[in-house]
Amino acid sequence: MLMLSFPPPICRLPLPLLLLLTLSFAVLATAGGASQDKGPDLPACNNPFKLVKVKVWIDGVEGEDLSGLTASFGASLPEEANETSKLPSVFTNPLNGCSNSSSKLSGSVALAMRGDCDFVTKAKVAQSGGAAALLVINDNEELFKMVCSQNDTSLNISIPVVMIPKSAGDAINKSMEEKHVEFLLYAPTRPIVDLSVVVLWAMAVGTIFTASLWQEFGTSENSDGRYNELSKESRNAGTGNDDEKEILDISVKGAVVFVITASTFLLLLYFFMSAWFVWLLIVLFCIGGVQGMHNCIMTPITRKCKNCLQKTLNLPLFGDVSAVSFVVALCCLIFAVVWAVKRRASYSWVGQDILGICLMITALQLARLPNIKVATVLLCCAFVYDIFWVFISPLIFHESVMIAVARGDNSGGESIPMLLRVPRAFDPWGGYDMIGFGDILFPGLLVAFAFRYDKANKNRLANGYFLWLIIGYGFGLLFTYLGLYLMNGNGQPALLYLVPCTLGVMVILGLVRGELKELWNYSPESPSTMANLTAEANVV
Repeated sequence: MLMLSFPPPICRLPLPLLLLLTLSFAVLATAGGASQDKGPDLPACNNPFKLVKVKVWIDGVEGEDLSGLTASFGASLPEEANETSKLPSVFTNPLNGCSNSSSKLSGSVALAMRGDCDFVTKAKVAQSGGAAALLVINDNEELFKMVCSQNDTSLNISIPVVMIPKSAGDAINKSMEEKHVEFLLYAPTRPIVDLSVVVLWAMAVGTIFTASLWQEFGTSENSDGRYNELSKESRNAGTGNDDEKEILDISVKGAVVFVITASTFLLLLYFFMSAWFVWLLIVLFCIGGVQGMHNCIMTPITRKCKNCLQKTLNLPLFGDVSAVSFVVALCCLIFAVVWAVKRRASYSWVGQDILGICLMITALQLARLPNIKVATVLLCCAFVYDIFWVFISPLIFHESVMIAVARGDNSGGESIPMLLRVPRAFDPWGGYDMIGFGDILFPGLLVAFAFRYDKANKNRLANGYFLWLIIGYGFGLLFTYLGLYLMNGNGQPALLYLVPCTLGVMVILGLVRGELKELWNYSPESPSTMANLTAEANVV
């Protein structure tokens, strides 16, 4: 048995903070152990795999850059474009590059097709012909990691060897039929942490924080009180405010059905992904985004200016509508339409994120967790869902279903809008860092419940649950990005990290404080909750 003892200064830390620090050290220790156990490297065949930028000139005119991947052998490429020079390109003859080429390769970049012999043989043939570098054209769109065999223990490859995807090879082949093509190869260093990660982290945490406090500062003053005071009898009788009727209390059965439905929808996307299917999702996203943005704008207006809604318009199909509400709805609709039309522009991510954040804030107002029992079922099901479709689905479908759908395979160049994305500011290859709505909504439901529970029980910030769940969610996202870094950018199931850092923290805190049973069976209509709300109303 391993015994741990802490020095006095650590013991004075608040228990929740100590739990988070312990969890952080455990994850970092695991990551450190995984990164140190690399196994034995083959002599002269242990170069790190690096992404390569291939600049292309066609008859002296610069074309679109290509991407490639270095081999585990051969010479290293410079990190800056100004540290190397342009070189002419030549296809080997035979094209597989497995035997001496009849084409003159001296001082040029040799191109060879993958197959018929190993990569080392191709590199030796190109080098013996005087080539300055070798580009291997893959037979698919993946960038395969080129390694040498275990028998090659003393390589003498002094030229860089790079693999490019099939589509890039086809484009080069077409250009070289009648034109002069030149290449410039270099391997710029990617930043460990891009500014986009920080912005995305702040957006995700800020969305949950804002949605949780929205009922306090965004909605009308009595909305939360009316929700909690709504009795079962009044619900059954069909009485109460219209907003209250729209609130959905998730049940255990509903949580299970929701995750099963999500899995079914994911499979439909995987098998029937097409441009029209993505367009359908875009339309649904715009409708939800317009509703969410309208709600986020109108609720503060309603709270601060109650007289603003008195002037109404009589519209066909809609009847009497507030003039302010109509103008806001029209502006939101125009915003969504402009985004949909300009969705492929470099700045379209701003509009997508605004619509998405408004949609999620509204969704977290309409759907609520009644207690920890339902939260445990929902988040555990989502936890398994995320892990299965990212890590286990390749055993059945030969690729990760979740990653394939997120990538937008067979979508005709369209991308699914149900995510937040931020462009990488300092990455030489550009691209986006993204987080799916589910990675915000599922933990967000629990954080919003913690806020309502703390408010109903008059818990102070440090003695409640809301603060520690917000911190736990922030740590969970950090662990997710750490996992992405350690896995070389391969897709990670974010809920693998977020569920333990939110639900796990709340369960442990509840157990230590002796409140777990109350949290498990909590109801907004319980006698203690009603007593607190009545006392608060009397004070007001």
